[in-house]
Amino acid sequence: MNMQFVVIGLGSMGKRRIRCLQALGEKQIVGIDPRADRRHEVMQAYGVETVADLADLPTNTAKQAWIISVPPDVHHFYMSAAVKQQRPFFVEASVVDTGMVELIAATKALVAAPSATLLFHPAIQQIRALVQSGRLGKISNVLMHSGQYLPDWHTYEQVQEYYVSQRDTGGAREIVPFELTWLTRVFGWPTGVSAQVRKTINIVGAEAIDDTYNVLLDFSDYSMVLTVDVVSRVATRRLLINGEQGQLVWDWNQGVIQFFDAKTQAWEEMPYERGQSAAGYNANISEQMYIDEVSAFCQAITANQPFPNTLAEDHRILRILYAAEESSRCGVTQRLGV
Repeated sequence: MNMQFVVIGLGSMGKRRIRCLQALGEKQIVGIDPRADRRHEVMQAYGVETVADLADLPTNTAKQAWIISVPPDVHHFYMSAAVKQQRPFFVEASVVDTGMVELIAATKALVAAPSATLLFHPAIQQIRALVQSGRLGKISNVLMHSGQYLPDWHTYEQVQEYYVSQRDTGGAREIVPFELTWLTRVFGWPTGVSAQVRKTINIVGAEAIDDTYNVLLDFSDYSMVLTVDVVSRVATRRLLINGEQGQLVWDWNQGVIQFFDAKTQAWEEMPYERGQSAAGYNANISEQMYIDEVSAFCQAITANQPFPNTLAEDHRILRILYAAEESSRCGVTQRLGV
């Protein structure tokens, strides 16, 4: 692409997005971060030009796209700046909806791509196809557990040093919509939500956040139990779907989808290619799904291909999160509108 990519925020995700762009053959990349150590690291590791502030970025570049990889509570600042300059943008996973309504209205004619990383995971793509094929028959219930241990996220810094320790952007709170982004594409939109949100253990630096979300989602004729936590000492992603004609089991640590067919009374194993992970990351966190996500953003810009997530859908998912928290506070199921 004959386009300059501006990566805003050079923490772990910003560096990953630079790797993605370079894997796609992009060479016109500029990084922005106020921290000199991060700018130096990126220049040394990736040979990318960096500046300290958005104001230092030349604005006369005709073709320019932004990748916003800053903490979630300041996403809106950079999205608004992108709208003002009419720059297509990609933004990392949301947990705070500041300015979202206005941004949705302002980006109707602009490529605005909120992250949907797990939609590019090969296992989830297979699961989605299997559910939509009808092989499970009528679904009865779904159990989903997504667990991690918060201090394992960034082993090179303390929990209190970055956004996952803050109440509005806490680690567990962020992962709920991260999972819902793909779950709603597989199962549709829930009509109601009940939840219990708790702080269960003491994690140094994370005293202000809840570490466990137990969420019951009503899909009218079946329900889903979604548990998200940042207390699991082994990074976990497990899915169980009970259907009238079969059962699906996926444990991402096993690297295979298992399907029990009630007609044949036999288990099938459906392997998938996990791909390579970057140094220091969990083996299940393949770089390829991030590369594919950035590629989809590029295709949205150059080929008018719709990105598989929108700000409106992102906002709808955040409303599920907020309704779950309200249910936990008041002890009443929250109904979800369209």
